Amino acid sequence: MVQVNVLVTWADNYGACCDLVPGCVATHATLEGVKESFRTALAMHLKGMQEDGENLPEAFRGDYQLCFNLNTRALLHATEGIITRSALSKFTGINERQLGHYATGRSNPRPAQQDKIVRGIHSICQALSSIAL
Repeated sequence: MVQVNVLVTWADNYGACCDLVPGCVATHATLEGVKESFRTALAMHLKGMQEDGENLPEAFRGDYQLCFNLNTRALLHATEGIITRSALSKFTGINERQLGHYATGRSNPRPAQQDKIVRGIHSICQALSSIAL
């Protein structure tokens, strides 16, 4: 099974696109909604390509699985209200103000900073799951 990467962004709504199928995009107010909208848009896009006699990209000629990758802004928006910037700052070493700049799109993190944010979110999840109630 081929893994197909789909980029999810945030700018007042979630947006999804895939480099393998230019022009196939979806937007939605929720993360789950954009995933479902993209699946639907992709199915229609691929069907249209077949009907027009176009060759499908190799990844879509057999079984494939969509892997939704959130950019930093979308990731921070998705965790808003679940993880505070203070907690994320503690686990990443990135100050809250800088996290705010990333969340609003005022600045974009370097790849190393984005990795810190992802690792920080994973660390918070592990810390919470280790608590026995």
